[in-house]
Amino acid sequence: MARLSLARLQELNDVLDDRTPDELLCWAEEIFGSRLAIISAMQKAGSVVSHMAARLKLKVPVVFVDTGVNFQETLDTRDKIAAAYGLTVHTLKPAKTMEEQTAELGVLYVSVEGQKQCCHLRKVEPLLAVKGHYDCFIGSLRRADGGRRGSCPIIAVDPEMNAVRLNPLANMTDEQMDAYIKEHKVIVNPLHEQGFSTIGCNRCTTPVLPDEPKRAGRWRHLGPWAQYCGINPTDMDDSTSVAIDLPQDMVDRLLGQKTDFMI
Repeated sequence: MARLSLARLQELNDVLDDRTPDELLCWAEEIFGSRLAIISAMQKAGSVVSHMAARLKLKVPVVFVDTGVNFQETLDTRDKIAAAYGLTVHTLKPAKTMEEQTAELGVLYVSVEGQKQCCHLRKVEPLLAVKGHYDCFIGSLRRADGGRRGSCPIIAVDPEMNAVRLNPLANMTDEQMDAYIKEHKVIVNPLHEQGFSTIGCNRCTTPVLPDEPKRAGRWRHLGPWAQYCGINPTDMDDSTSVAIDLPQDMVDRLLGQKTDFMI
């Protein structure tokens, strides 16, 4: 195994920053092959990534975490995308229902620390079920989302999943995304047309006003201290570990290098 840090990806990020989303997706399939998957919460950007993969005829599965308290519109969007785009969607679920969790731990999402624990139990831990199955997850973070995502890299490391995260839409503007959706008639979660700029669990997500930040509707009841769930490693704070371990040949392909084991 070889150690791969975010710092070692800096030069590659510089190269990839000028690539189009199509080019990045095809490059990822070439590098990672069957060890590649899309991760989507069935929001607008995730729908665009899924459509692109289908249009490019990439054999890439989609991983979706059903927290047990998703909006029905989100589940319907998942089913429509799978059927229309011919994509295999793997749905992951928490170990306990929300009712079981609440009976044991109380209503977690009414405090900042409880929100972090709830998101970890219902989003992060289910995703860990596929840890080791994939070396790269294709995400849909964009710099246009602002906040901690304002400078998200094209490619990053995900220490908890011990995998790479690729964000092919990192440079896509809101206008470009809306134009792509209109041109290709992309299936989009209908909640976006009902004032939801981002969509999470039905307990903690609300619509936003036109002059509010995009993520104002996430955990609104907790104020500005809770805006991220922790499922995306680049949303984490500076204390987060930033290195993973991958097979040496995978790291060599990724970085375009050849390791000489001769002494």
